[in-house]
Amino acid sequence: MEPIIQLTREPLDREALVAAVSDPSVGGIVVFEGVVRDNARGKNVRYLEYDVYEEMARQQIASIIEEARQRWSVERVAVAHRFGRLEIGEASVIIVVATPHRSEAFEACRYLIDTLKSTVPIWKKEVATNGEEWVEG
Repeated sequence: MEPIIQLTREPLDREALVAAVSDPSVGGIVVFEGVVRDNARGKNVRYLEYDVYEEMARQQIASIIEEARQRWSVERVAVAHRFGRLEIGEASVIIVVATPHRSEAFEACRYLIDTLKSTVPIWKKEVATNGEEWVEG
């Protein structure tokens, strides 16, 4: 199965992503969902804004997925990330990994989110009650 990569302004659909990677051949499906919280580094966050360099982000996400496939038995995977304005409680990123065994699914999912946050050109601006700033990953 070709990996699913979504970069969108629309709300993310966790159930659709899980359904897309589900298959009788997999024994473990792990979902990571990152949501907008109301606080960060002692600040009261009102909302977040994400910006993305779409073409490069898609290429880098595809490369990260390929690395995960080589390291673990990742059979099916979906990576979805929002951009634009996100309110408190909304999902900013969802990663779904399906593998024959649970341990591989957990390891690959953690690798995907950690590597995505540190390498993919997606930027986050926190808008708080006392100002706003662009922050790392």
